[in-house]
Amino acid sequence: MAHCHASCVTAVGPSRAEQDAVRKEGRDASAGSVQLELLYRNEQRALVRFFTSYRASRDEAGDLVQETFLRLARVEFGNGGLLLRPAAYLRQIARNLLKDRAKAAKRHHADAHVNADDVHLAGVDEHKRLEARDSLARLEAAIMRLKPRTREIFLAHHLEGLSYADIAERTGMSVSGIEKQIGRAFDHIHRLTGLP
Repeated sequence: MAHCHASCVTAVGPSRAEQDAVRKEGRDASAGSVQLELLYRNEQRALVRFFTSYRASRDEAGDLVQETFLRLARVEFGNGGLLLRPAAYLRQIARNLLKDRAKAAKRHHADAHVNADDVHLAGVDEHKRLEARDSLARLEAAIMRLKPRTREIFLAHHLEGLSYADIAERTGMSVSGIEKQIGRAFDHIHRLTGLP
Protein backbone atom coordinates (compact mmCIF):
# COMPACT_ATOMS: atom_id res chain seq x y z
CA MET A 1 0.00 0.00 0.00
CA ALA A 2 3.00 2.21 0.21
CA HIS A 3 2.87 2.77 -3.54
CA CYS A 4 -0.82 3.55 -3.90
CA HIS A 5 -1.81 5.54 -6.97
CA ALA A 6 -4.05 8.59 -6.89
CA SER A 7 -6.94 6.42 -7.95
CA CYS A 8 -6.65 4.50 -4.67
CA VAL A 9 -7.32 7.61 -2.54
CA THR A 10 -10.96 8.58 -2.19
CA ALA A 11 -12.10 11.93 -0.87
CA VAL A 12 -14.04 11.78 2.33
CA GLY A 13 -17.19 14.00 2.10
CA PRO A 14 -20.47 14.26 3.91
CA SER A 15 -22.53 11.13 4.04
CA ARG A 16 -25.84 10.88 2.25
CA ALA A 17 -27.68 11.32 5.58
CA GLU A 18 -25.71 14.52 6.31
CA GLN A 19 -26.48 15.86 2.85
CA ASP A 20 -30.20 15.16 3.34
CA ALA A 21 -30.14 16.93 6.74
CA VAL A 22 -28.52 20.04 5.22
CA ARG A 23 -31.13 20.12 2.44
CA LYS A 24 -33.97 19.71 4.99
CA GLU A 25 -32.53 22.48 7.18
CA GLY A 26 -32.33 24.75 4.13
CA ARG A 27 -35.96 23.98 3.27
CA ASP A 28 -37.01 24.66 6.91
CA ALA A 29 -35.13 28.00 6.96
CA SER A 30 -36.60 28.88 3.58
CA ALA A 31 -40.10 27.94 4.76
CA GLY A 32 -39.53 30.00 7.92
CA SER A 33 -38.44 33.00 5.83
CA VAL A 34 -41.58 32.69 3.72
CA GLN A 35 -43.73 32.47 6.84
CA LEU A 36 -42.01 35.52 8.32
CA GLU A 37 -42.51 37.44 5.06
CA LEU A 38 -46.22 36.54 4.97
CA LEU A 39 -46.60 37.47 8.63
CA TYR A 40 -44.91 40.81 7.94
CA ARG A 41 -47.29 41.53 5.05
CA ASN A 42 -50.33 40.61 7.15
CA GLU A 43 -49.37 42.31 10.42
CA GLN A 44 -47.18 45.31 9.52
CA ARG A 45 -50.00 47.88 9.10
CA ALA A 46 -51.75 46.78 12.28
CA LEU A 47 -48.49 47.11 14.22
CA VAL A 48 -47.89 50.61 12.84
CA ARG A 49 -51.41 51.59 14.00
CA PHE A 50 -50.74 49.99 17.37
CA PHE A 51 -47.51 51.93 17.89
CA THR A 52 -48.91 55.25 16.65
CA SER A 53 -51.87 54.84 19.03
CA TYR A 54 -49.25 55.04 21.80
CA ARG A 55 -47.96 58.40 20.50
CA ALA A 56 -45.10 57.06 18.41
CA SER A 57 -44.45 59.08 15.27
CA ARG A 58 -44.88 57.32 11.93
CA ASP A 59 -41.09 56.97 11.60
CA GLU A 60 -40.75 55.68 15.16
CA ALA A 61 -43.60 53.23 14.55
CA GLY A 62 -41.82 51.91 11.46
CA ASP A 63 -38.63 51.41 13.47
CA LEU A 64 -40.57 49.66 16.24
CA VAL A 65 -42.23 47.34 13.70
CA GLN A 66 -38.80 46.41 12.34
CA GLU A 67 -37.50 45.76 15.86
CA THR A 68 -40.59 43.63 16.62
CA PHE A 69 -40.02 41.40 13.60
CA LEU A 70 -36.31 41.21 14.30
CA ARG A 71 -37.02 39.93 17.81
CA LEU A 72 -39.56 37.46 16.46
CA ALA A 73 -37.07 36.15 13.91
CA ARG A 74 -34.46 35.64 16.63
CA VAL A 75 -36.87 33.69 18.81
CA GLU A 76 -38.53 31.72 16.04
CA PHE A 77 -35.43 30.58 14.22
CA GLY A 78 -32.97 30.86 17.07
CA ASN A 79 -34.68 27.97 18.84
CA GLY A 80 -34.74 25.84 15.71
CA GLY A 81 -38.52 25.58 15.58
CA LEU A 82 -41.55 27.53 14.54
CA LEU A 83 -44.08 29.18 16.83
CA LEU A 84 -47.64 27.89 16.89
CA ARG A 85 -49.25 31.37 17.06
CA PRO A 86 -46.72 33.85 15.65
CA ALA A 87 -49.22 36.76 15.30
CA ALA A 88 -50.10 36.61 19.00
CA TYR A 89 -46.43 36.37 19.91
CA LEU A 90 -45.72 39.33 17.64
CA ARG A 91 -48.25 41.48 19.52
CA GLN A 92 -46.68 40.49 22.82
CA ILE A 93 -43.26 41.53 21.52
CA ALA A 94 -44.78 44.87 20.45
CA ARG A 95 -46.22 45.44 23.95
CA ASN A 96 -42.86 44.56 25.49
CA LEU A 97 -41.11 47.03 23.18
CA LEU A 98 -43.45 49.78 24.39
CA LYS A 99 -42.73 48.82 28.00
CA ASP A 100 -38.99 48.92 27.29
CA ARG A 101 -39.39 52.31 25.64
CA ALA A 102 -41.33 53.66 28.64
CA LYS A 103 -38.68 52.36 31.05
CA ALA A 104 -35.91 53.96 29.00
CA ALA A 105 -37.77 57.28 28.94
CA LYS A 106 -38.31 57.08 32.70
CA ARG A 107 -34.60 56.37 33.26
CA HIS A 108 -33.67 59.28 30.98
CA HIS A 109 -36.04 61.57 32.88
CA ALA A 110 -34.65 60.39 36.22
CA ASP A 111 -31.07 60.96 35.02
CA ALA A 112 -31.96 64.49 33.88
CA HIS A 113 -33.78 65.38 37.11
CA VAL A 114 -31.99 67.60 39.59
CA ASN A 115 -33.20 67.78 43.16
CA ALA A 116 -34.07 71.34 44.18
CA ASP A 117 -32.14 70.84 47.42
CA ASP A 118 -28.98 70.21 45.39
CA VAL A 119 -29.22 73.51 43.52
CA HIS A 120 -27.62 76.55 45.08
CA LEU A 121 -29.93 79.48 44.56
CA ALA A 122 -28.46 82.91 44.88
CA GLY A 123 -30.12 84.67 47.75
CA VAL A 124 -30.80 88.36 47.96
CA ASP A 125 -27.57 90.24 48.44
CA GLU A 126 -28.57 92.65 51.18
CA HIS A 127 -25.53 94.86 50.56
CA LYS A 128 -26.40 95.27 46.86
CA ARG A 129 -30.03 95.92 47.71
CA LEU A 130 -29.02 98.73 50.07
CA GLU A 131 -26.65 100.17 47.48
CA ALA A 132 -29.41 100.17 44.85
CA ARG A 133 -31.79 101.87 47.28
CA ASP A 134 -29.16 104.51 48.07
CA SER A 135 -28.45 105.11 44.36
CA LEU A 136 -32.14 105.53 43.66
CA ALA A 137 -32.51 108.03 46.50
CA ARG A 138 -29.54 110.05 45.19
CA LEU A 139 -30.98 109.95 41.64
CA GLU A 140 -34.38 111.20 42.83
CA ALA A 141 -32.74 114.00 44.84
CA ALA A 142 -30.62 115.05 41.86
CA ILE A 143 -33.66 115.10 39.54
CA MET A 144 -35.59 117.22 42.04
CA ARG A 145 -32.73 119.76 42.06
CA LEU A 146 -33.00 120.27 38.28
CA LYS A 147 -34.63 123.47 37.03
CA PRO A 148 -38.36 122.81 36.51
CA ARG A 149 -38.20 123.11 32.70
CA THR A 150 -35.12 120.81 32.45
CA ARG A 151 -36.76 118.31 34.86
CA GLU A 152 -39.96 118.30 32.76
CA ILE A 153 -38.00 117.63 29.53
CA PHE A 154 -35.81 114.94 31.18
CA LEU A 155 -38.81 113.07 32.65
CA ALA A 156 -40.82 113.38 29.41
CA HIS A 157 -38.03 111.60 27.58
CA HIS A 158 -37.02 109.02 30.22
CA LEU A 159 -40.31 108.26 31.95
CA GLU A 160 -42.87 108.90 29.22
CA GLY A 161 -40.61 107.67 26.42
CA LEU A 162 -41.25 110.71 24.20
CA SER A 163 -38.83 111.47 21.39
CA TYR A 164 -36.92 114.75 21.23
CA ALA A 165 -39.22 115.86 18.39
CA ASP A 166 -42.36 115.11 20.46
CA ILE A 167 -40.97 117.06 23.43
CA ALA A 168 -39.97 119.94 21.15
CA GLU A 169 -43.53 120.06 19.80
CA ARG A 170 -45.00 119.90 23.31
CA THR A 171 -42.75 122.65 24.71
CA GLY A 172 -42.41 124.82 21.61
CA MET A 173 -38.62 124.45 21.68
CA SER A 174 -36.33 123.26 18.91
CA VAL A 175 -35.00 119.70 18.85
CA SER A 176 -31.47 120.97 19.42
CA GLY A 177 -32.74 122.94 22.46
CA ILE A 178 -34.24 119.67 23.85
CA GLU A 179 -30.91 117.89 23.27
CA LYS A 180 -29.09 120.64 25.22
CA GLN A 181 -31.57 120.45 28.11
CA ILE A 182 -31.22 116.65 28.37
CA GLY A 183 -27.41 116.96 28.16
CA ARG A 184 -27.46 119.49 31.05
CA ALA A 185 -29.71 117.18 33.06
CA PHE A 186 -27.26 114.27 32.59
CA ASP A 187 -24.28 116.44 33.59
CA HIS A 188 -26.11 117.68 36.70
CA ILE A 189 -27.21 114.16 37.74
CA HIS A 190 -23.76 112.73 37.17
CA ARG A 191 -22.11 115.49 39.28
CA LEU A 192 -24.53 115.00 42.17
CA THR A 193 -24.79 111.22 42.19
CA GLY A 194 -21.60 109.94 40.61
CA LEU A 195 -23.80 107.63 38.53
CA PRO A 196 -22.81 107.08 34.91
